[in-house]
Amino acid sequence: MREAQLLDTPPWPGILAEPRGIFVTLRCRGRLQGCIGVIEPLEPLGDSLVRCAVGAALSDPRFPALRAEELLHLHIELSLLSRLQPIQPREIDLGRHGLFLRRVAQRGLLLPQVATEYGFTRERFLEETCRKAGLAPGAWLDPETQLYAFTCEIITEFREGPPRP
Repeated sequence: MREAQLLDTPPWPGILAEPRGIFVTLRCRGRLQGCIGVIEPLEPLGDSLVRCAVGAALSDPRFPALRAEELLHLHIELSLLSRLQPIQPREIDLGRHGLFLRRVAQRGLLLPQVATEYGFTRERFLEETCRKAGLAPGAWLDPETQLYAFTCEIITEFREGPPRP
């Protein structure tokens, strides 16, 4: 798909017209295939959704591009982010809060479902968010590190086999 095609979208209705953070997670046969998102929204949710879905399918540098035959076994998860709110580590509610941290130019984010999927403790969740930012695991303890929480509305679709009529 050409980039120009992504920009030629009609006006979005309702919530799709609102600026909102989103992550699109793709799994194929249970394995992560791509995850791309927007933390700080600068465009309508509909535009971000299209851009992130295409990015997760074709441009996530951690994975090869999605192949047509994988579409039959694709699980799509949309995580609609709430606004970022400063949080203290003791206030983190595992499975409810996602984490975003920033230290100078380094940033890392983990969605709320990551903590429950991997059985993380609060401390491990903080450490893994630091690693995602390219920081040492204990960087969350540094007063220069800014820590934010968010919640997600999660929308999923799982398809096993050909599309139904």
